[in-house]
Amino acid sequence: MAQASHITMRFLCLGALACLALPSFAQLTLPGTPAPKPLATSKPAPRMPGQPAPQLPPDIAEGPVIRATVNVVLVPTTVTDEKGRFVQGLEPHDFLLYDNDKLQTINRDIATLPLSLVVCIQRSNNIDSMLPKIRRIGNVLNDLLIGQDGEAAVLAFHHEIDLLTDFTQDPDEINKAVAQIKPGSSSSRLNDAVQTAIRMLRYKKDRRKVILLIAETLDRASEARPKEVATELQLHNVDVYTLNINRLVTRLTEKPQLPRPDPFPPGTRPRPGVAPGDPTTQAQISGAPGYAAEFIPVVEELFRAAKAIFVKNPAELYTKFTGGREFGFTTQDGLERAVAAIGAEIRSQYILSYSPNNKMEGGFHRIRVEVNRPRLKVRTRPGYWMAAVPE
Repeated sequence: MAQASHITMRFLCLGALACLALPSFAQLTLPGTPAPKPLATSKPAPRMPGQPAPQLPPDIAEGPVIRATVNVVLVPTTVTDEKGRFVQGLEPHDFLLYDNDKLQTINRDIATLPLSLVVCIQRSNNIDSMLPKIRRIGNVLNDLLIGQDGEAAVLAFHHEIDLLTDFTQDPDEINKAVAQIKPGSSSSRLNDAVQTAIRMLRYKKDRRKVILLIAETLDRASEARPKEVATELQLHNVDVYTLNINRLVTRLTEKPQLPRPDPFPPGTRPRPGVAPGDPTTQAQISGAPGYAAEFIPVVEELFRAAKAIFVKNPAELYTKFTGGREFGFTTQDGLERAVAAIGAEIRSQYILSYSPNNKMEGGFHRIRVEVNRPRLKVRTRPGYWMAAVPE
């Protein structure tokens, strides 16, 4: 009897499984008729614990596909005649633009973009003698460089980067920010200051983006590397102009650092028994300069200058890479004339744009711009880095 019940239960289980495997009556179709659409349900079937989640269709699971394969390159171009005067009035068809020696189609020429400027000023203690000249250029920046529709922000840097004023069109705010700069520590985070300025400018659309760097050409204590900064300059189409502070002048005029305390109490420092007490031995023993002039900093800067011929400094790298220029100054008049020259060049430049037709060529793309008029000189950015983009 028990065996018969067991067999009956097996048949009932098999029958239930068969019913689950068979299609429902609503799903049965006659030959030659299209299959009906499944009935819409208001709620999905409940998922048992441990059961994997249902897979969505590929067009829904992946979301919207965004493909940006067109890169627009901006090329600031300066055109001068034989006497160095800026040439204006040229049209896009007057230019020939080559990318890796391949002729490109110039999309447009933008000559009237308003300016967004970030002024980065070094405030290390070794340039204390130059800061009075820098503090007086606030009005000069607004009159000769920023212009009517422009805006400017001011950064000061030493071991910290201080935002003195955010972007403003008020000349009084700019003048006040520059006038309040005071000397700080001995560090000079030049690379970090330029990187901070880039990140302030990257959100500016339909504007000319420029960094004016007033500093020595030496970086001390930055976390950012020149390659990283140069890459961000390229990605966000930022140009760099520099007003270089002469390091030889600052080393000769900087205040000497406070001497370290003598570890020996007075009268207990050992002296050589046969050395005469002349100024030279006094300098060797106590560290005092004696009666001799201290020319070691001058010699160090001469060697730095000789080395800079072969190793580019960060300021030179940024200006060459973006098509900007370097200016030097030692006097107040020289500083104001350099600011005026930068303003005149920015207002006279042609901003050419194009979409490269050789995106498959990865690496450094060399840019060459020519003008189909005789006896004119052209200066522009040397090129840009680009990863290969498949068509």
